Amino acid sequence: MIEVLVTMSAGMVIGYLIHHKKTLLKINEKLTMYAVYVLLFLLGINIGLNEQIINNIHTLGLDAALITIGALLGSLICAYYTYKLFFTEKPSDKNPSS
Repeated sequence: MIEVLVTMSAGMVIGYLIHHKKTLLKINEKLTMYAVYVLLFLLGINIGLNEQIINNIHTLGLDAALITIGALLGSLICAYYTYKLFFTEKPSDKNPSS
């Protein structure tokens, strides 16, 4: 765990030191995306090698769909009430213009 914290802290320090160099920022963006692609590829390999996951992929797919639908509905409901609470005028807030 300490390795993760040290690595992240070192990255933050280096990022702070080079934040004004646009060329390095563009290179960093591309390297970050390639690193994400490599990690996703390796994750796919690990999933493909795991017989338990492969044998139960139909069940996992249904669970994932249900979790996704639940998260989406929960987000929509929260967004609706947040909008009503913070971004709509209440009748008592209106100023009569007479």
